[in-house]
Amino acid sequence: MTALSVLLGDYPHTRPLKDGTIPVPGVECHWAQASPLYSAFARMVRGLEYDVCEMALATYFQAREAGVPITLLPVAMIGGTHHQSLTRLPDGPALSPRQLAGSRVGVRSYSQTTGLWVRGVLREDYGVQPSDVTWVTTEEPHVARYREPDNVRRSRAAKVADLLRDGEVGSAVLGPRAIGTQGFELVPVLPDARAAAQAWIDRHGTVPVNHMVVVRDEVLESAPQAVAALVEALAAAIATTAGERDGSPAGRVVAAGWRPELVAAVGIGARYALEQRVVRSPIDVERIAAHTAHLGAAPAPGSTGTARAARTAETPGTPDERDAEVSRP
Repeated sequence: MTALSVLLGDYPHTRPLKDGTIPVPGVECHWAQASPLYSAFARMVRGLEYDVCEMALATYFQAREAGVPITLLPVAMIGGTHHQSLTRLPDGPALSPRQLAGSRVGVRSYSQTTGLWVRGVLREDYGVQPSDVTWVTTEEPHVARYREPDNVRRSRAAKVADLLRDGEVGSAVLGPRAIGTQGFELVPVLPDARAAAQAWIDRHGTVPVNHMVVVRDEVLESAPQAVAALVEALAAAIATTAGERDGSPAGRVVAAGWRPELVAAVGIGARYALEQRVVRSPIDVERIAAHTAHLGAAPAPGSTGTARAARTAETPGTPDERDAEVSRP
């Protein structure tokens, strides 16, 4: 029996593992807790506190670049569209997306994954570059050695919502789960946010992923069967609880295995990270996927979906320019 310390959020698809309904053969899972959940991400990348840990995608990208010995596992824990995550106060001045250029926008951390997706949308759909905005943050990055771009400022405010309420920013990035828990109403900045989000999904053929799962390299090397058993149990739990998720993007994104949709989402996130200087070097998504292709229902290494996503992560330019580039032999 292999003992693993595991930190995963509380979701319908983790409940069967935590309550023992779905066992992990040959593994004794010691379930850790963290509140808020994202506080565990810094402890994982700075001190390798857990054997297996849920992790925000942008944090993983930065940890990988910093040489932290962890491996990404093919399990999408949460995600969804983020056109509605750029918010403002309803009684504040109306903003068009292009008016954001030259403005101050609040975000918990510049490397927060929700902010990564929002900045990608602003650049891709509205022509607003990350460098056009002053990003006002309330927390430091999870990866200690990361250095933020020059247009990032730290506030003394305790929470992002305080930045809005105190007039320090005119708009702010808040994840879907956070928007309804601030004690006051917030409205989307982007017009027709739901329709715009669906157009993004239609264009890219995937849904943004926020959290996945990582394992310490030492554990993967010394106990590969235990890691495989945990991933298989997560896949079974995701399948068993499918009826508890709706057909929304957030419901559809939860899945295990390197499906083409997951490869595409990680590839787009990797490209956004490079464009926004969340990382400074290209991310080889094909190599990342190939490393754990044996876990779950994965496409074969080098398959069209994997290779296309990997190239997309490293190819700058507009969507049309990138499509032309990745079509070349």
